[in-house]
This record gives sequence, structure tokens and C-alpha cells, in this order.
Amino acid sequence: MTSEQIEKYVESAKRKESAVSIHFKDRQAVTGVFIEGTDYSELKSKNLWRIVIETKYSQWKMNKDINLSRIFNGVSFTRLS
Repeated sequence: MTSEQIEKYVESAKRKESAVSIHFKDRQAVTGVFIEGTDYSELKSKNLWRIVIETKYSQWKMNKDINLSRIFNGVSFTRLS
């Protein structure tokens, strides 16, 4: 997917801080939350996205530890739902 497609889906008001199922070309789908950290603009320009997996989200919400997130390349996304 392109950066613009992902941005349009993620930045809609009703999807902020909500879990999204991310489908990939070459691996199983992942459910997680897109994080807008300090490097969000830089990563977005490169079609890279910081995501906290749903199982770690409650822990991330308590302490905002950036180490709980992973960076995924948007080119490998096939669908967001």
C-alpha cells in the first residue's frame, strides 16, 4: 500500500488509538495500533509505520515505552481492516 492510502485510513478521527488488522503480502495478519511518536512524520515519509501489537497495547498505554512497538514497512501491507 502507498503511504497516502495508509495515512488516509489511520488518521481518520474514529480510528485514532483503535486496533487495526493489518494484512501482509508475505506473513500472517497482525492486529495493532498505529502510534504517532516523535518520529511519526519522518517514518510516514518513508512509508514506515510504528505499531504496537494488540497484546502489548495495555502495557504501552501505561508507560508509553517506545520499545514495545515495532516498525513495519507499508509496502508489504495488502489491506487494513
